[in-house]
This record gives sequence, structure tokens and C-alpha cells, in this order.
Amino acid sequence: MAEQDVKRTIDAVWRIESARLIAGLARIVRDVGVAEELAQDALVAALEQWPNSGVPDNPGAWLMTTAKHRAIDHFRRTKRLDGKLGELATDAESAHTNTAENVDAKLDDDIGDDMLRLVFVACHPVLSVDARVALNLRLVGGLTTEEIARAFLVPEPTIAQRIVRAKRTLAEARVPFEAPRGPELTARLPAVLEVIYLIFNEGYAATAGDDILRPELCQDALRLGRIVAELIPQESEAHGLAALMEIQASRFKARIGSTGEPVLLLDQDRSRWDRLLIRRGLAALTRAEKLGGAFGPYALQAAIAACHARAASADLTDWRRIVALYDALSQLSPSPVVELNRAVAMGMAFGPNAGLAIVDALSGERTLATYHLFPSVRGHLLSKLGRFDEARVEYARAASLTKNKRERDQLLKRAAECARSGTSGSIPRTSA
Repeated sequence: MAEQDVKRTIDAVWRIESARLIAGLARIVRDVGVAEELAQDALVAALEQWPNSGVPDNPGAWLMTTAKHRAIDHFRRTKRLDGKLGELATDAESAHTNTAENVDAKLDDDIGDDMLRLVFVACHPVLSVDARVALNLRLVGGLTTEEIARAFLVPEPTIAQRIVRAKRTLAEARVPFEAPRGPELTARLPAVLEVIYLIFNEGYAATAGDDILRPELCQDALRLGRIVAELIPQESEAHGLAALMEIQASRFKARIGSTGEPVLLLDQDRSRWDRLLIRRGLAALTRAEKLGGAFGPYALQAAIAACHARAASADLTDWRRIVALYDALSQLSPSPVVELNRAVAMGMAFGPNAGLAIVDALSGERTLATYHLFPSVRGHLLSKLGRFDEARVEYARAASLTKNKRERDQLLKRAAECARSGTSGSIPRTSA
């Protein structure tokens, strides 16, 4: 195999195996920072050896065995020989004497628990939300510092410092490498799900830059969400979040026009929606339903997304059910943004005056003062009522607030259409 092919293979193996590798090592060394260093050492060894020796039959097992040898050296340097050295040496010896299949089975012991621990440690409340996002993308998502920085349009040194500080904070706080149990797990699960959804949302609707979508970021969030849903199968909100992301991700191909412009929900060609992702999303929503009890915020949002996914066209969408679901969501998780989305649904179900009444009631909300979708929604409803001069002002204001070039261009186009006493007749992008 050519050297370039080997390097591409190593990159693919690392993407698949790095989270499992770091999780397993962290269980042994009890420090995610050290675990990542050991995993990186194993990666460097692969880059040095595999071009000459070839890719092993079981690359994941090879990396783990190599990393365990590095862990032995680490314990020797730190003089932590309280049983760790013998444990690791036994594992390393067995890796040379057993078949690759047996080694892989051994290394897979408790891998589910290890991954769950890693996710919860990377989302520990001792860290800021920004640090949790960066650390999860690095440790569980397998992204490089450069990739994370590019995804969030943040300087690479900033992301590097954020990750270093996060690992230092976990070490200094002596955060145990374990997943919480019982009530503590329930209490900390929202923080885990929040981080995953923040990552997904930044990919689904980029807050800045030239592109409206960053699919790779959504895929990383989907991967994290699927992991958590499978590792905590009794938690309906984990399935609710997975369902929500699967259904929203199904629209990717239809969300971007031929010149890169965003295509809004009611204007999308639904034949381009990914039916496999929709089926996966609906199946995840069914799993949440079967667990019983009232839906949480993510399951409610997934149910709203399912209404769109099940409708053959925008006109056939059950907007009254969507309004009812938003009513439930606003009771459970009240926020101005939820109300703004409810206004859009009300406008579709009961006419633009009904939606505008809700929007105008939100005009004093300080949290919406710089939120570009507030004037965008108001402009849409005003244009539906034929109040084009007012709508033009709102669209222009929305354009001045967004940091995304594609959205700005589209909003300015709508403002120009209103100036010509026309309207696009499409709904602004919201989570509806």
C-alpha cells in the first residue's frame, strides 16, 4: 500500500477509534488529558510504523496495545506502580499471545461504560459551555484543534487554549472518571444534551461566515447523540434529541440552492429530503414515546419536526398540531425564542394577524433586541398582510443583525422585493 494510502487509512482509523481509545485509557489512568496524550503517542507510532509494516488486521487493538505500553512508561515516570504496572503488562503480553479477535474482544470490555464516562466527564459542570463543546469535539468527536476552530470561526490558538484549560480544570478539580448514576445522571443529562445540540445547531444554521450549513459539524453532533441514546436507552430525552437531529439533518440537500443561498422550509423540494434519516428520526421518536411519561423539550421539538417530515407538502402540514406542540413546549421551557417560533406556526394555522399579535407582544424582550430572526419573522407577517413598507424596514433591520453572509443577502433581497410592493411568500428560517 502506498504511503499516502496508509496515511489516509490511519486518518480514517483514528476517526473511528480515537474516542474508544481515549475512553479506555482514561478508565486506566483516571485523567482525560493524559489519556489523550497516550492515544496521540499511539497515533504517532502508527504513522511511523504502518507505512513500513502495513496496516494491522485489527488497527484498533494495535493502537490500544501500543497506548498501554506508553501508559506503563507513564506510570514508571510518575512512580505510580500500585498495581497499574502489573495490570497493563499482563494486558500487553496477552495482546502478543492471543489472536487479534480475542484481543479485540478483551479491549471491548466495558467500552459502552467507558464512552459514557468520557461524554459525561467532557460535559462536567465544572467546565464552561464553550469548553464542553470544544472538549467533546476533540475527545469524542475526534476533531483536530484546527477543525474545531474552523467550524466555529474562532482562532485556532483560542480553541487550543480552551481545550488545555478544560483538561487542566478537570484534573485540578479531581473530577472522577465515571458516569453519574441515578438522580445525579438525570440531573446532569440536560447539560450533555445541550452541548450536543449546540454543536448540531451551529452546523445546521451557521451563526457567521459565508455558508449557511456546516454538515460535518452536524454529523459529529449526530454521532454524539446516537452514542448517548444507545448508552442511556431508558432516557426519553436522549432519544428525543436523536430524533430531532435525524429529522432536521434529512433536509440538508433541500436547504441550499444552486448558488449556495438558503432555501426556507416551505420552499424546499421535499423529494430531496433524506427518507432514511427521516425513518431513523421517527423510529427514535417512537422509542421516546414507548418509554412513557410526558415529552421533554427535545422530544417535543422532534414531534414538531415529525409533523413536517410526515407532510407530503407544506400545504398539508398539520399546523394546528404544531401550534399545540409549541404551546406544550412554551409551558415546559418558556423562552422568547419558543414564542417566536409559536408565532410562525400561529400565522400558518390561523392567519398572519394571529402570528403578528404574538410577535408584537415580544417587542420589549431584551434578549431579542439583537436576534435577527425577530425582525425577520415580523417582516414576513407584515408582508403577508400587505404592509410592505413596514416589512421592508424589518427585513433591512434583520439583515443588519445577522453575521451570516448568505442570510444577509437573502434578507436584503426580501427588503428589495417589499420595496417593489412584492413579497417572497416564504417563511423565515426558524426551528419550526
